[in-house]
Amino acid sequence: MNIYPVVASKAGKIYRSLGRGLSARRLGSRVQPGDKLHLGCGPNRFEGWVNIDRSGSPDLRHDLRWGLPLPPHAVRFIYSEHVFEHLLLTDTIGLLNDCRTALEPGGVMRIAMPDLGYLVDRYKTDWKGQAWIQDPVYSDIDTAAHMLNHALRSWGHLYVYDAEDLTQRLLDAGFRDVTRRPWGDSPHAELKGLETREDSKLIVEATAP
Repeated sequence: MNIYPVVASKAGKIYRSLGRGLSARRLGSRVQPGDKLHLGCGPNRFEGWVNIDRSGSPDLRHDLRWGLPLPPHAVRFIYSEHVFEHLLLTDTIGLLNDCRTALEPGGVMRIAMPDLGYLVDRYKTDWKGQAWIQDPVYSDIDTAAHMLNHALRSWGHLYVYDAEDLTQRLLDAGFRDVTRRPWGDSPHAELKGLETREDSKLIVEATAP
């Protein structure tokens, strides 16, 4: 009997539990009421936001696989672009629950990411017409199936969402008013003009009750 998966699963839970405990103290001391959080910022640091990532030079270094253990109603806005597709679904579910808890009532989370629905449409139609395919670095992609497999499996992608799936995850986490938004536009001034990736085809905003 191969017990490695069981041992690995238990080790992973212990690792996340320890990381979450350490992070709760660090996050709680750095995040102030009414702050705006930019999750997985990478090199795109936003002025006036708490930019969070596990590497690079963020304002706050944190591994989002540990969730976001903040006190309830701690922040006003949360934003991420091309982050959740790099997490396991189980980690995403936990993180979304933490985000909803951390937001003050009426607070808003905006998520921008690749769209599985768009990729499947391109697979069925003009797969070569996507902007990212024009980059010479992807010149070896020679069929629609090759394109789709690359988009789903490369760049560290672990779970790619469509609108229905992402909406359901947000509703399950306790969010309400999950609404699809245009690239760069929002009814909230703080959430306008944040997208930096042309391939952010799926953008939603969700409100904490």
